[in-house]
Amino acid sequence: MADVFLSLGSNIHRERYITAALDGLSQLFGTLECSSVYESEAVGFDGDHFYNLVVVIKTELPVGALSKVLRHLEEENGRDREAPRFSARTLDVDILSYEQCCAVVDGINLPREEILYNAFVLKPLAELVPSECHPIEGKTYAALWDEFDQGSQRLWRIPFVWQGKSLGEPG
Repeated sequence: MADVFLSLGSNIHRERYITAALDGLSQLFGTLECSSVYESEAVGFDGDHFYNLVVVIKTELPVGALSKVLRHLEEENGRDREAPRFSARTLDVDILSYEQCCAVVDGINLPREEILYNAFVLKPLAELVPSECHPIEGKTYAALWDEFDQGSQRLWRIPFVWQGKSLGEPG
């Protein structure tokens, strides 16, 4: 079973679609490990704020098959594939890393480069798996977050309850 880190984001009916994504991932992959949910300003375009979090799943699916499953989940939740890359979206689910793989697998760059450039990805990773090392940088996610220019992108933790549990809190 591979440990896979996923980034989830939404800026249209955010609570609805983040909840739907978590429900879908749970049905597909069982128990999820989830970071807190963070609200952040849109990056790359003017738009409503996003809700973002990082989720760890365990799967036997290879990268390409997993990507297809995740695209289907996005599409079931109204993702418009014709929309510009930097635009509002109901749901975005990206594979951040697959085990410690450092390669292009089935057209997907692993680990995903945005880990190092977007606070809305790095902060939840640093919270969820602080001592895990980035497979290329060789530094922990906590260390990478400490080195990140935290004033460059605003984000803040928000209360979010899924299946009766407050995300980001133990238990």
